[in-house]
Amino acid sequence: MIRVFNDNGAAKPETVAAVVVSYNRKVLLKECVNALLNLRCDYLKVLIVDNCSTDGTEEYIGDLISDKVVYFNTGENIGGAGGFNFGVKKAMEMGADYVWLMDDDCIVQENSLAALLDFAKSKGGEFGFLSSKALWTDGTISKMNIQRRSIGDKKLNTDVSGQKIRIATFVSLFLSAKVIREVGLPIKEFFIWGDDWEYTYRVSTKFTCYYVAESVVIHKSAVNMGSNIAKDDLNRLDRYFYSYRNERYLYREVGFKGRLYYLLKISYHIVKILFSRCKNKKTRLKMLFKGVAAGRSFKPDIEYAEQIEGVEKV
Repeated sequence: MIRVFNDNGAAKPETVAAVVVSYNRKVLLKECVNALLNLRCDYLKVLIVDNCSTDGTEEYIGDLISDKVVYFNTGENIGGAGGFNFGVKKAMEMGADYVWLMDDDCIVQENSLAALLDFAKSKGGEFGFLSSKALWTDGTISKMNIQRRSIGDKKLNTDVSGQKIRIATFVSLFLSAKVIREVGLPIKEFFIWGDDWEYTYRVSTKFTCYYVAESVVIHKSAVNMGSNIAKDDLNRLDRYFYSYRNERYLYREVGFKGRLYYLLKISYHIVKILFSRCKNKKTRLKMLFKGVAAGRSFKPDIEYAEQIEGVEKV
């Protein structure tokens, strides 16, 4: 197993690899990485996973690449899910003790990592994942990043730390290499949307997972709202194919309650489209049904850490 060592040969304690996945958002990416470097943590390494951006990302952030910041270009756009799968693999190859996942529009704050490490220490390292409080740019809670205590529970008290949660997003998700070896990697075939929900649910079925309110990040999403096929622009509708396909896989894995929740959710979305004032209702419904249909046969394999060359097999 590859490890990180001090000059005297002693292994560094609690090495952390921050995995940042980016695609054509070089300005946000640079802000994200600079915020990570401002943490001044000796044991933090930043892994940039660039999904083959076409906006000159590599040149724009070139001055940041160093022994603490490693840049990878995937060679093609493999989606956010593929990027996180790729990044977790690289973090495991490097021998990180903890992996910290985030999108390129996640801006960490001074306390973000310290609070996660403190909470991890308070639990003796016994947890599946830890998830930070995500705020939007105006200081309110980022609606798309509210953690869930169960599949349908949206009532998390975001001011109370230490709550047990089942589902979270990849906007500041913290977990150990030990857990990754046990549950495997994010599913790259998801491409976009739902990969974080599936992965965190998979982790939380085996380990207790927690919300850490003291760890705060800013999520610089374009708007502070979740996805809505009845309101979204037509040029973004292709994304919903992956959403409905991937969620059918996820809720199937949950069991009867998951299947029922998925059926109710799909029914609700159909009603929203039909009774909204949106244009191109037929196109929106077609994309919804296309994703649902594809989900029936969508059964991707889960990769495990022992399949990664250079990682200790357990």
